[in-house]
Amino acid sequence: MKMISKIAGAGLGLMFLGSSVFAQSLADAKKAIDAEQYQKAKSMLKNLTTTQADKDENYFYLGWVYLKQDYADSAKSIFSKGLTVNAKSPLNLIGLGAVAHVEKDNATAASSFNQAIALAGKSSTPYLYVGLSYLLPVNGSSMTVNGSKVTPADADAAIAVLTKGKAVNPKDAVLLVALGDAYRSQLKSNDAYTSYSSAIALDPKLAAADVATGVLWKNAENFEDSEKQFQAALAIDPNYGPAYRELAELYLRWAPKDPTQYDAKVKQAADSYKKFISLTDYSVESQMRYADFIFRTKDYTTLQKVANDISASSKGNLRAYRYLGYSAYENKDYPAAESALSKWIKEADPKRLLPNDYLYLARTQIAEKKDSLGVQTLRKALTVDTSQVDLYGEIGNTLYNLKNYGEAAEAFRIYGQRSRNATLNDHFKEGFSYYQIYKAQVIKQQTVKTVVPDTTLLAKADTAFTYIERKLKDKPSAPIVYYHANVKDFEEKGDRSDIKGLAKPYYEQYVQLIASKPAIKDQEKESLAVAYAYLGNFAENKEKDNAKALDLYTKAKEMDPTNPQVVYYFQKKSNGKSK
Repeated sequence: MKMISKIAGAGLGLMFLGSSVFAQSLADAKKAIDAEQYQKAKSMLKNLTTTQADKDENYFYLGWVYLKQDYADSAKSIFSKGLTVNAKSPLNLIGLGAVAHVEKDNATAASSFNQAIALAGKSSTPYLYVGLSYLLPVNGSSMTVNGSKVTPADADAAIAVLTKGKAVNPKDAVLLVALGDAYRSQLKSNDAYTSYSSAIALDPKLAAADVATGVLWKNAENFEDSEKQFQAALAIDPNYGPAYRELAELYLRWAPKDPTQYDAKVKQAADSYKKFISLTDYSVESQMRYADFIFRTKDYTTLQKVANDISASSKGNLRAYRYLGYSAYENKDYPAAESALSKWIKEADPKRLLPNDYLYLARTQIAEKKDSLGVQTLRKALTVDTSQVDLYGEIGNTLYNLKNYGEAAEAFRIYGQRSRNATLNDHFKEGFSYYQIYKAQVIKQQTVKTVVPDTTLLAKADTAFTYIERKLKDKPSAPIVYYHANVKDFEEKGDRSDIKGLAKPYYEQYVQLIASKPAIKDQEKESLAVAYAYLGNFAENKEKDNAKALDLYTKAKEMDPTNPQVVYYFQKKSNGKSK
């Protein structure tokens, strides 16, 4: 992808913050947090926890910065210190609840939040941070507010508590922005827009509200209004970093939509991201943010280089190995991918692992022909977070391609039941997999008489194919009809002398769909022969119509003279056993 290569080529032109002395007020520290100047905020807050050690708020905001940077353990330690200063500090109780939330300890999170709200009094700030806590991504998940993938349960909890906070203080513009974010996470754009507009009306100088509105327009691909909204934020504060970051992402999304302005938009993206980095801090965390940005654009060549640089640094972030592994896989550098991902999975806190970490490692192992090891790794992906149902589709497809039909069928069954992203092709693979398992059992029974084929597999295949046929009732699919016929044929237990005709309507429909085609493919000829042979057998044994049977078997022979049923029929006929 040329896009990020051009950004990298443009040079970040980074400006180091140096050792300038920052104002040491809590208000300035909070402003730095809002501007995503986390290193600057930490420096201020560490000083404040020393010079004003008796103020519990200082500890909360310091812990909040660590939490935003994905250092949950450090955050928890600092929130605990804040509670030693003031055991009834609602904010530090919220901090502990936020840590519990990201670690999926819902009971502890709810308890901490409830205690904090009970102590909130007439302040809306505790309500704000409980709401923001619910919008934090949980460990083992890549869901974010900006990605509009916060779980519905967390979004509902955030909306509920923020709405209560709004009742406490209807003029808290920052809280209204958070409420808009919660609505936006569930694609409730009208509600989000109302909240953002109310925030802007209350505080026209709140740059975050304009940025949030711009993101709303960007997601709707209203690029012009999105750009205007980000520029409005910069008119309020020319050094507001988040506006430049969102502008960078806007231009990257906009560029492919307007080929005549592609290069210009890419340059604007480069300049905007360069400005964003210069306004934050060139720390390891900032570099990781850059890696996040590159990953979203799928420029894996640049990402592999950036991740290599971070991992080689003496102050490198272990998470760089995740990106190194992902990018190396995409670049087909499989040994590097396996090494990086194995290191990340082995050394990272298990709570920080994503299902994708195992998926990428499994893909790498399979690409290296380590199929059995890859399948084992795939299974581990589901142990990280079973709620991410789209994993079942990925797992199903991988197992299906390996012809591991037993596990593939179950993966597709769960995927089809739980995910709105499951396609009819996924349902077909489910049915076909169940059919293949049963077919294998029937074949094995021929040599191992103790094997009893599991007929429930046929019922499951029947269900999957029936579902697809209902969806395609006006445009039937020949392969679906054919394999459904095969399933029904198996249900007759292969007893041709007492044929019931369960497969008859399906084979007849298949003949109608294929036989009239001007050019029939070889595989279709083989399938037609199977259909004609079945129908010929039905005519002979059930309808007792030998003339019709001969006609159908003759058609089958024209399609595939090697078909076993066809060969048997004509041998029998030549021996005088059929009239």
